[in-house]
Amino acid sequence: MSKTLKFAVLPGDYIGPEVMDVALDVLKAATEPAGIKLEYEVAAVGGAGIDAHGKALPESTLKVCEEADAILFGSVGGPKWEKLPPKEQPERAALLPLRKAFSLFANIRPGLLLKELTDASPLKTERIPEGIDIVCIRELTGGIYFGQPKTTETLPDGSKRALDTMVYTTEEIERIAEVAAITAKGRGNKVCSVDKANVLETSVLWRQTVIEYFKKHHPEIELSHMYVDNAAMQLARDPNQFDVLFTENMFGDILSDEMAVICGSLGMMSSASLGTKQNSHGLPYGLYEPAGGTAPDIAGKGIANPCAQILSAAMMLEYSFGEAEIANKIRDAVKQAVQDGIRTGDIAFGMSPVGTKAMAQAIVERL
Repeated sequence: MSKTLKFAVLPGDYIGPEVMDVALDVLKAATEPAGIKLEYEVAAVGGAGIDAHGKALPESTLKVCEEADAILFGSVGGPKWEKLPPKEQPERAALLPLRKAFSLFANIRPGLLLKELTDASPLKTERIPEGIDIVCIRELTGGIYFGQPKTTETLPDGSKRALDTMVYTTEEIERIAEVAAITAKGRGNKVCSVDKANVLETSVLWRQTVIEYFKKHHPEIELSHMYVDNAAMQLARDPNQFDVLFTENMFGDILSDEMAVICGSLGMMSSASLGTKQNSHGLPYGLYEPAGGTAPDIAGKGIANPCAQILSAAMMLEYSFGEAEIANKIRDAVKQAVQDGIRTGDIAFGMSPVGTKAMAQAIVERL
């Protein structure tokens, strides 16, 4: 029997639809030989949702997502909507409600820098002669961003005081530790847990819980620990000492962006956000998106780099549909297309002067 993959497609704004279209072409080319059928519905989100329905996340779009097994997300936002109140802007009013609706607690962001692209990194080439290949996993729904109470009050003397609360439970820590372990097993079997256990009570609990969880459930994995300030320094000094690193929400927000910078090109950075919900395949329901923005300055020119969107689609195949072999074929094809393009002078630093569609076609030819 043929397998059907049912997912929601939310292209987003500016270059979002351009790179989404070719990502779907690559997905089709990669899955057809295996007899896999793609079943997806396209829905408006972000600025497109505001323009069409008055909301960044329309109810109709949410329904499409609820009926799917995963979400393939584009990029949202841009200058057209930047004057809206902060809570109504596409980035905040679309992604945060989606994370909440599907309890998307684990953000997985690969840090990939091909050897041929090392000049695009701010790090000296001698520090990364073979490029970079690491993964940062961020807990996404707990910590100081969501802890209560969260208040701002006026004191008797007229000055103001603001309060944010950092909270973590054992269950929240264990489930993100499991994601890190599963990811490591598909790579180098090596995990670094990042915390601030010399200062924060939540980090003391984090470290204790991680130690006990790996000892009980994944004793074969090499586990290490690092304070977040040192981790930030080590990422810049020698990123490849890490394989998989995982951490809480705020630390992960900062470290994953640092990783994106040292990897040089946002056009190569994919991501997945996994939830507690299982889909109809018994696998994690997830949202998959490129790490970059909507690039309004090049929208409509047909030169946007589609690799991050294509690599995000590959992550969807692996995590939400159990098709790791096909996902790896896509990753290998992307690497080969970029490497060949640089060698022949057709592309530089992952950008394709010959066009978005031409880049996607080069990937399809190497599947």
